[in-house]
Amino acid sequence: MNIVTRLEATRNQTLKYFDLNNEQLDRSYGSGKWSVRFILHHLADSETVLFDRIRRVISEPRQVIWAFDQDAWARGLDYSRMPLDLSRRIYDAVRAGIIYQARMHYDRSGQREFIHSETGMRTLKDEFDKVAAHNEHHLEQIDLALRGSRA
Repeated sequence: MNIVTRLEATRNQTLKYFDLNNEQLDRSYGSGKWSVRFILHHLADSETVLFDRIRRVISEPRQVIWAFDQDAWARGLDYSRMPLDLSRRIYDAVRAGIIYQARMHYDRSGQREFIHSETGMRTLKDEFDKVAAHNEHHLEQIDLALRGSRA
């Protein structure tokens, strides 16, 4: 499956989850783990971070790009109070931008490099692949939460 197909497939599945009812959104895939609601907020935020990285690598390759602390974002942005519709709109808009850039640059410029502050040398292709894999990972967690009965 090519990168654009993966990005579109994960986007389509993720957007459906924003329409869950409150009981479903409050479910977790394990004790002490984020709820579906928090995962959806996290996906919106991580998309913005990853899209920023992608645009930086396209525009200014070979720079150091810093990691982000997802738990600090969840606390600082207060995921428990953030409107889910806001995160949905952010996720959808940013994913559209990522898909556009993937179409333009995945094959043509995918070898462009940057240095990630925690994982070292990476390429633009790596970052596009990370967007899809990260989303797929969280979709698995959401599926686990929805199959279980934990809240």
